[in-house]
Amino acid sequence: MKIRNSFFTGIIMAGLFIISCQKQGKLQDNKLLSDPVEKQEWAIVIHGGAGAMSTENLTPDIEREYMTALTDALNTGKKILNEGGSALYAVEKTIRMMEDNPLFNAGKGAVFTHDGRNELDASIMDGSNLAAGAVAGVTDIRNPITAARTVMTSSPHVMLTGAGASQFAKEQGLEIVSPSYFYTDRRFNELQEVIKRDKNGTVGCCALDKNGNLAAGTSTGGMTNKKYNRIGDAPIIGAGTYANNNTCAVSATGHGEFFIRWTVAHDISALMEYKGLSLKDASELVVNDKLVKAGGSGGVICVDKSGNISMPFNSKGMFRGFATADGKEGVFVFRDEE
Repeated sequence: MKIRNSFFTGIIMAGLFIISCQKQGKLQDNKLLSDPVEKQEWAIVIHGGAGAMSTENLTPDIEREYMTALTDALNTGKKILNEGGSALYAVEKTIRMMEDNPLFNAGKGAVFTHDGRNELDASIMDGSNLAAGAVAGVTDIRNPITAARTVMTSSPHVMLTGAGASQFAKEQGLEIVSPSYFYTDRRFNELQEVIKRDKNGTVGCCALDKNGNLAAGTSTGGMTNKKYNRIGDAPIIGAGTYANNNTCAVSATGHGEFFIRWTVAHDISALMEYKGLSLKDASELVVNDKLVKAGGSGGVICVDKSGNISMPFNSKGMFRGFATADGKEGVFVFRDEE
């Protein structure tokens, strides 16, 4: 009898163990952004801006357009990284895809200033050597992210602005277009209506490549109805963009003045380097604690040197997506979708 009871007890315990394992597996499958058990071979994360998204102003059809655009951009970077390309190249090409898409407030879809112009900013940073480049207030460079990279690689400077940046880009053989290229009815109508709700749409990308190098880039058309040649955080290294192989790569989107004053991108890296915080803890602390207390809205995308991904935001939504070498990937807008 004792043997029989032990036999059935064993069967029950084994069954409970199997059920437990199945539940754990299911939870793990749903937790797309769980820390990888070992270092990822490569990883990429993107954003298309944070703001006051809602089901009212983001219809199912428009949401599908954004999801398709994010997926296309993500696939561009994935292919480069999977084939052994550099993180820097993946970041540039991925952002160029979004700059050429009028859905986003960068490049072709840039918002209009108070004077009815498009003024573009971008920056890029190489985590392997802390090299960086940026352009600000440009009006005729088709792809500001490429101009930013060219400033980094072909000049002794970090940031060029306005006409000087355009002259440099032209001398370097970059594509110069008429300012009318950036015109879209949607953005012009936003200016005319003086829409008050957030219309950010800044784009960004961070990547880790097979050589263990990190890179980050950000590109934007700024704020609708902005005045006085205002420049936000996107082209400012340490505020809107930062990358360091010792810690992480970060690209930000949101109310730029707050991201500048709180040096958001670098702060996340510093918390990891000097306090030993994980990528998730550092980014959450900055975005959902420090920025919230300061009154700043927006979010960041980050990837660390092991391929961990973090995409925190304190606004209603943030267009974002990620992919890692182990096959996990996704694109999202609202909270609780990851």
